[in-house]
Amino acid sequence: MYDELTANDIKKMEEEIEYRKLVVRKDAIEAVKEARAQGDLSENFEYYAAKRDKNKNEGRIRYLEKMIKTAKIISDESKDDEVGLNNTVTIYFEEDDEEDTYKIVTTVRSNSLKNLVSIDSPLGSALMGHKVGDRVFVRINDKAGYYVVIKNIENTIDDGTDALKSF
Repeated sequence: MYDELTANDIKKMEEEIEYRKLVVRKDAIEAVKEARAQGDLSENFEYYAAKRDKNKNEGRIRYLEKMIKTAKIISDESKDDEVGLNNTVTIYFEEDDEEDTYKIVTTVRSNSLKNLVSIDSPLGSALMGHKVGDRVFVRINDKAGYYVVIKNIENTIDDGTDALKSF
């Protein structure tokens, strides 16, 4: 399955790759050299930790490059009065008699602790394309779901401050 990413997601990934190749990789190689110089590698925890960090960085680079290579680029533009990607949406949960605010984002930026909801999640996909005042059914599975009412839609610009998932 391809990840749906915006042009800004791709840009942020490319910036992270460049940083990891030019800064983190250099530091990791130096840390491995310093740890290796300490002598006996069989009991050298610093050496193994430095190698692990170096390999983790290389793995992250490969992961990001593969995501970019296989990504499906999607637009983050939406109509002013409809829920779209990168919009901040205030919704009313009927069952709980509560309101909450969420930002609709791509899958790689989703973070439920920061109220960043993926367009692929049940809530995110249900809200897409709806307008203020719409009562929307959010289907969790074949037997369960709940209703929400869209109270406000704020068209926010994607400034790239939402961090991409990292390992």
